[in-house]
Amino acid sequence: MSRFGLSLLGWRSLDAYDFRVSVLSAFIVAGVCALVALTAGIAIGAALLPRIAERRRRAAALAHGITVSEMLQRLVTLAPVGIVVVDIHRDVVFMNDQAVALGVVRDRLLDDRAWLAAERTLSTGEPSVIDLSPRKPGPSGRSGVSVRGQVRLLAEDDSRFAVLYVDDQSEHARMEATRRDFVANVSHELKTPVGAMGVLAEALLSSPEDPELVRRFGGKVLAESNRLANMVGELIELSRLQGAERLPDLEPVDVDTVVSEALSRYKVAADNADIEITTDAPTGLRVLGNQPLLVTALANLISNAIAYSPHGSTVSVSRRRRGDNVEIAVTDRGFGIARADQERVFERFFRVDKARSRETGGTGLGLAIVKHVAANHNGSIRVWSQPGTGSTFTLSIPMFTGQTELDTDGEE
Repeated sequence: MSRFGLSLLGWRSLDAYDFRVSVLSAFIVAGVCALVALTAGIAIGAALLPRIAERRRRAAALAHGITVSEMLQRLVTLAPVGIVVVDIHRDVVFMNDQAVALGVVRDRLLDDRAWLAAERTLSTGEPSVIDLSPRKPGPSGRSGVSVRGQVRLLAEDDSRFAVLYVDDQSEHARMEATRRDFVANVSHELKTPVGAMGVLAEALLSSPEDPELVRRFGGKVLAESNRLANMVGELIELSRLQGAERLPDLEPVDVDTVVSEALSRYKVAADNADIEITTDAPTGLRVLGNQPLLVTALANLISNAIAYSPHGSTVSVSRRRRGDNVEIAVTDRGFGIARADQERVFERFFRVDKARSRETGGTGLGLAIVKHVAANHNGSIRVWSQPGTGSTFTLSIPMFTGQTELDTDGEE
C-alpha cells in the first residue's frame, strides 16, 4: 500500500477514536448532570416536605370540618382551668366550661370578687390575685374548697379587656391543712410525756432519800419514757408506710401465723386486764403481703380492743374467706364508738376517749397505721360499732391463690 493510503487509514483510525471518546464524554457529562439533578431534587423535596405535610394536615382538618380557629376554640373551652374574658363594662366576652363549674360566672354574670380584681387590673394595668373560695366554712371549720387565680390584661397595649385564670386548688389546700394539723398534733403529743418526765424528775431530785417516792416516781418516768419511745417509733413506721410505693418482700403469708403472733404480743396485757381472748380454728388461708406489717396491724387492733374493754370482758379474733379476700375481725364488748366518731377513728392522733387513752398509754397512731398497712396491701379496714355494745374492726386483705400471682408480681 502506498504511503498516502497508510496515512489515510491512520487519520480514519484517529477520527474513530475521537468519536468514541466524544461519545463516552457525552455519557459521562449526562450522568453527572443526572446525579446533580437528582441531588437537587432530593434537597428540594426535603425542603418542601414539611410544607407538604402541613398542607396535608390542613387539608385533613378542613376535610373533617375543623379549622385552626376552631381547634383553638376547643382548646380553650376544654382547658382544665377556668378562663374568662371580661370588658370594662363587666360584660363577659368569653368563658369556658371550667369557669362556670368553679362558680366564676353564673348566668353570664361575673362573680363580685372576681370583678373587683378585674376592675383593679383594668384601671392600673397590674396583675391581680383573686380568691374565690366559699365564704362559709363547713362543719369542721373549713370549706374544703379552694378556688384561686389571677387577672391580667388581655393585651398589654389594650386596657379594654381583662382575662381571668382560675384554678381549683382544693386538694393542695387540704394537704396543707393536713400538714399543719399533723405538726400541731405531734407537738402537743410530744409535749405531754416530755413535760410529765420533767415534773417527775424534779420530784425525784427533791426527795432523793425517800426510797418509796423514788420507786414510784421512777416507775412513772419509765412509763412516760416508754410512751414517748412508742410514739416516736409509730411515727417513723407511719411515715414509712405513707411514703412506700409498694411493699418490700411480697410473699405468701399464712393468716394463722399472723393471728398467732399478734395474739402472743398482747397475751400478758390481756391477762393483766382480766380479759379473755378467744379465736376460731385455723383455716390455712394465705394472703400475698408482708408478714411483719400484717402482724403489726392485727396486733394494733387487738391492743385497741383490750384498751377499750372493761375488765372481765371478752375479745374475739376470727378469720374467714370472703370472695377474693381474707377477712380478720377483732370484736370487743367495750364501750362502743359513736357514729360521728366512726369516720375519724383512723385519723392520726384521734381518740374517742382521751382520758382512757392516756391511762392506757395509747399514742393515737395505732389505727392510722392499720389503715395504711391495709391500703399498701390493696386491702381495707372497716369498723362496726354500737355504743354500749362494742365494736368490730375488720381487716380485709386480697387472698393468695397460687404461684401465678408470684410470677405476675415478678414480671412487674
